[in-house]
Amino acid sequence: MSYAALIKTLACRADAHDLAPEDAALLFGAMLDGGVPELELGAMLVGLRMKGESTGELLGAYEALAARVHQLAPPQAGAARTVVIGTGEGTRVQPNLTPLVALVLQRLGVGVLVHGALEGHGRIAAAYVFRELGVLPCGTLAQAQSALEREKIAFVPTAVFAPGLAALQSLRGRLGVPNLAHLVARLVDPLPGASLRLVGLSDAAELARLRDVILGTGERALVLGGTDDEPFADPRQRPQLELVDDGASLVLFGEEHAAVDAGAALPEVRGAKATAAHIRRVLDGAAPLPLPIVNEIACCLYGAGLTDDLNQAKAIVAVEASGRNGRPLAA
Repeated sequence: MSYAALIKTLACRADAHDLAPEDAALLFGAMLDGGVPELELGAMLVGLRMKGESTGELLGAYEALAARVHQLAPPQAGAARTVVIGTGEGTRVQPNLTPLVALVLQRLGVGVLVHGALEGHGRIAAAYVFRELGVLPCGTLAQAQSALEREKIAFVPTAVFAPGLAALQSLRGRLGVPNLAHLVARLVDPLPGASLRLVGLSDAAELARLRDVILGTGERALVLGGTDDEPFADPRQRPQLELVDDGASLVLFGEEHAAVDAGAALPEVRGAKATAAHIRRVLDGAAPLPLPIVNEIACCLYGAGLTDDLNQAKAIVAVEASGRNGRPLAA
């Protein structure tokens, strides 16, 4: 099919319809490989955005992406799965606590691989907070592998694992809107079969489509309604926490309908420095870990296979993960 016909399929209201998954895979593969002319590329990305990407189109796009993601060596046999966290451009209103989730998991002995944007474009990117905490981005696959093996935590820019995906994401500044690449980037997995992906978005419809993609692939992920499109539970009101694995799903925690009083558990200032300082206080036991995030981390321990009992996972987070002065992380 010609690019002109594809654009008509995606953008012309009279003829618009969803692409078949196999056609979406071919098209997105060509996009990732830089094989689509610039004008047509922009038109198709905007057309998909206007139409709204279907689950089938996302599944095809993800299959194309998965075939092109550079992989790392998995953990040793018998070890817990690595938690793979896909971040976006950061939070706009709330402090970005994605690094807190990652660092608590690291403290509990679970390997954590965080990938995402280096720039927040006005938001508080996880990369900014990680830098304040001394976790610098890995520039190569070898650095990422080494950091995971030595420190059990690595932050890796998207371009290291998927250069073509990062190139498509960079078009946001020229097109003015996010595109398909920003959505499927949340599913990047450099450790297929050895990971628990943490997938969180604020848009319920987009999150539902990603959940359906994961169900369709049979892979494993913890899916939750994110905070400002970051994959951490809102400290004020826990979202539903759902484990998706092998084509089935299990709700581990239901959504809370009454807000939690998290005033004492959040920094007053929202910048990267203030957020990092607050995270240090939590890790040191000088500030409580909000209960919704306790629940999220417990689900990660359970989903990663550190324990096969969710109640034990909750106890590990609340009791065993203590700060340096002996106070528990949980309130």
